[in-house]
Amino acid sequence: MSIPLIMFVAFIAVTLGITMWASRQSSGASAFFAAGRRITGWQNGIAVAGDYMSAASFLGIAGIIAFQGYDGFMYSVGFLVAYLTVLLIVAEPLRNTGKYTMADVLAYRLSPRPVRAMAAISTLTVSTFYMIAQMVGAGTLVALLLKGSGISYNWAVTMVGVLMVAYVVFGGMLATTWVQIVKAILLMGGTFLLSILVLAHFHFSLGEFFYAVSHVQDGGKVVNFLTPGLRYKPPYGALDLISLGLALILGTAGLPHILIRFYTVPDAKTARVSVVWAMGIIGVFYIMTTFLGFGAATIVGKGYIAKNGGINMSAPLLAKYLGGDIFFAFISSIAFATILAVVAGLTISASTSFAHDVYENIIHHGRKQSSEKTVLVARVTAFVVGAVSIVVAIVLGPTFNVAFLVGLAFAVAASANLPVILLSIFWKRFTTEGAVWGLATGLVSSLGLIVVSPSIMGVDAPTVAAAARHLIQMHPLFPLENPGIVSIPLGFVGAFVGTMMSRVDDHSEAKFMELEVRANTGLGSEQASAH
Repeated sequence: MSIPLIMFVAFIAVTLGITMWASRQSSGASAFFAAGRRITGWQNGIAVAGDYMSAASFLGIAGIIAFQGYDGFMYSVGFLVAYLTVLLIVAEPLRNTGKYTMADVLAYRLSPRPVRAMAAISTLTVSTFYMIAQMVGAGTLVALLLKGSGISYNWAVTMVGVLMVAYVVFGGMLATTWVQIVKAILLMGGTFLLSILVLAHFHFSLGEFFYAVSHVQDGGKVVNFLTPGLRYKPPYGALDLISLGLALILGTAGLPHILIRFYTVPDAKTARVSVVWAMGIIGVFYIMTTFLGFGAATIVGKGYIAKNGGINMSAPLLAKYLGGDIFFAFISSIAFATILAVVAGLTISASTSFAHDVYENIIHHGRKQSSEKTVLVARVTAFVVGAVSIVVAIVLGPTFNVAFLVGLAFAVAASANLPVILLSIFWKRFTTEGAVWGLATGLVSSLGLIVVSPSIMGVDAPTVAAAARHLIQMHPLFPLENPGIVSIPLGFVGAFVGTMMSRVDDHSEAKFMELEVRANTGLGSEQASAH
């Protein structure tokens, strides 16, 4: 058995052991969906970081920096700054006013059924987008690492999908949390070690390192990778970068798998502590992606990476160059752990939304169902979401950059989820119609613009399945890769117009005062969570 395969099997064994342990602790809906609200601040902070630092971060961003220099680094900046919106705006009010999902916040003062229906659709859409990116990264990584073992890209995607469903179905949120904690520790350790090896290659001289970055060999010519414009070229480059930044910074506060993590802690103070922990870990990590991406560009070379797995394999191939096959296997196993942890978080957020919002509160009109039935619905949803993600990832093929795909998920979250969360918490006049219009406008506009943008139309993707290839070989109708700069304002406009066209809701305005007190003080949140 090869060293890479041994490391893969070891990690899978450890995480399945965690899942078995968690399955014995996860009886009842609260335990399955929110880990019984027993997660401490530091544990949740590490888990949040583990959930946030996805394959897009480790594989995709390193790859974009390695191929497109400074412009790729802008992804790191966007991901890093994004967490400020979570800390300053969302974390505490969300924990104080909700129970299991984002829709709980909206349903607190608005008509539950319509807002839960739209919020569930948005949650499932964002989760699926995000998950497909992880699956593409997983397939590429495992197929490269286990080359010669007979495991193809398609089989690798399927294997990851089966494992993620197992974590959620059997272990619930508790298993997902501890898998994310283990993954975050491994990822930080591996990234730190790889960054040190990059600096050691340049004799721990930042001057020597950045000199090499400014003289990268690319296609037989020397290119300065510290110069903007390698990715975001005129005439729309500046707008595309602004659009991406808006999507990343505002989208984080609307990501369902990040938001549900704040329901696993016992109170709002612990939620704030966990965000501080997460910001520290995330900040250090995204600074280190600079060394991974630029290190791959200067030490390994863009040409070699392109021929040996493609853009997503920049960091693992850098590890192989600097540390040999064993270190390559170790870093690749960490990337594999990263993918499994994130897809588990995405799966449980989608499962929770469907079981809690759709099954319990829409189909059964808010009448409390037995914990066993609700959890069973969540488990079935996990199977469905897993199957859909596997199929779409196989259809797309390994050529799609995972950081780019995640950027689109952020755009959908920022356009649909964030406007209604903010307006529900901070605007007294806000109505149910406004929430539905906002969610629908943001969701439809972002998805529609993505479909007619260069992200889909005109993509040169020869390995994409034939069934999808003819749909994308058309001239783009929308010039920007990321729709955020248009779809985010449209989400706010939709919510505003919907509200102003509807009658003043006395019940909603009366509940606004309660929501404001509870969001800022936490009064009543602990009692509500206990039921």
